[in-house]
Amino acid sequence: MNAHVNAAVQGCAEGAAREAAPNHVRRENGQREVFCGLTGIVWLHRKIQDAFFLVVGSRTCAHLIQSAAGVMIFAEPRFATAIMEEKDLAGLTDANDELDRIVAQLIARRPDIRLLFLVGSCPSEVIKLDLSRAALRLSQSFSPRVRILNYSGSGIETTFTQGEDACLASLVPGLPPFGTSEDQLLIVGSLADVVEDQFVRLFEELGIGPVRFLPPRNSMTLPGVGPNTKFLLAQPFLADTARALQERGATRLAAPFPLGVEGTTAWLRAAADAFGVSDARFVDVTRPYRVRASRALAHYRDQLAGRSIFLFPDSQLEIPLARFLSRELSMQLVEVGTPYLHREHLAEELKLLPNDVALTEGQDVDLQLDRCRAARPDLVVCGLGLANPLEAEGMTTKWSIELVFTPIQGFEQAADLAELFARPLARRAKLVA
Repeated sequence: MNAHVNAAVQGCAEGAAREAAPNHVRRENGQREVFCGLTGIVWLHRKIQDAFFLVVGSRTCAHLIQSAAGVMIFAEPRFATAIMEEKDLAGLTDANDELDRIVAQLIARRPDIRLLFLVGSCPSEVIKLDLSRAALRLSQSFSPRVRILNYSGSGIETTFTQGEDACLASLVPGLPPFGTSEDQLLIVGSLADVVEDQFVRLFEELGIGPVRFLPPRNSMTLPGVGPNTKFLLAQPFLADTARALQERGATRLAAPFPLGVEGTTAWLRAAADAFGVSDARFVDVTRPYRVRASRALAHYRDQLAGRSIFLFPDSQLEIPLARFLSRELSMQLVEVGTPYLHREHLAEELKLLPNDVALTEGQDVDLQLDRCRAARPDLVVCGLGLANPLEAEGMTTKWSIELVFTPIQGFEQAADLAELFARPLARRAKLVA
């Protein structure tokens, strides 16, 4: 692992490990087992603290969001569902009039709202509604106090993390221009506040700035964007957002994602190279963080080295996770499935995977279950719908959704990320003891 980290520090883009690329990607197109994009609201409403997410959908949508978010007793959440009732379905009321009425009630009740998202879902009655036109109409009514946008959280064609992508992409057209002569670094993707603060300190120590984040913690501080904006993706599932930023003139910095010591080092190195930070300064600044994180990982490497793992496609985090598990924890990759493989955004990650890794894009859940059962891996990373049945068959599972809800990026969280994989194995050992 240390050799890999040192290679990342030295920027060895031509190194043998990075020259290697997986030989084959199996594509599957069958029955899928994933949450829908509405789930992204669970972490987005916590991140953008003056935003509100109004789902236009069915009672099923409301139950999904409530189940995913848990019951909030001490604080009123910043999300809700405008439920399509029987009279709406029968055409006895005008759905647009009803939506206008609900939005007016919501804004009157919650004067703290400054940004309101109308989130579409997959029922056919909702698809028929033109939420983009509704958002424009309502924005004109409530501007400038409340800005109203819309995006789709439908699960028909997407996986659950793409809800964040749709949300952030809807913000990009309204970002103010960034027209100064100096370069700006933009970090794109929701990060826990503690992780964001850690990265801010690191960038300051490296002399990189100004640094802005999308999404911001407050909608009144949306970052500007323009030709002098260089951006790093903090999450691998932001294809639409990246494309929208590039259409505004911003430049994406190619890098692995900041998971583990190696990924975080290479991610920071991409920014350092773009902003002219010297090799010596980069090494001096990052060394204490790398050393501390590597020491913390050693405990979990002892527990996980040689264990086999099967990753079902769910969050699009699978490939960066596989790189971390294989190279820094010495786990054996049985199969790495991902809902969608964006080859450009994941190019730096793919170079770091073993040549013989079994990669699957898309899903045919029955076939994948057959392969998983045949392999009997030590650990299976999958969605909630598969975890309990596999546990009943004697397999050890890790909920993939927990990897999205938990702060896992950066040096300080590297050991926490490793623990998420060690914990189910420790639990299984106690149960069978």
